[in-house]
Amino acid sequence: MEPSAKALDRARAKVREMLGKGRGWIPISDLMQQLNRHLAGWANYFGHGYPRQAFGKINSYVRERLIGHLRRRSQRPIRPAEGSSWYHLLNQLGFQAI
Repeated sequence: MEPSAKALDRARAKVREMLGKGRGWIPISDLMQQLNRHLAGWANYFGHGYPRQAFGKINSYVRERLIGHLRRRSQRPIRPAEGSSWYHLLNQLGFQAI
């Protein structure tokens, strides 16, 4: 038992809406809090059975969208420090993978 393809598509659509082009004005801390709350609820609902692959797909999709969102956020986009990675930067900003 795992989340269906439609459920994954709906989750991706919600993340796309939360990280869309028109949402660049929201402070990063608030955005991370909203995103983490949504993902935790989604994981709680679909956590029964064998959801590991579905969670991995959603996590990688959210990371890609977050990186794109942070890059286009302003004229001077956020970048990881030299010698650091995007994964580390997203963790510092408060992203909690499911």
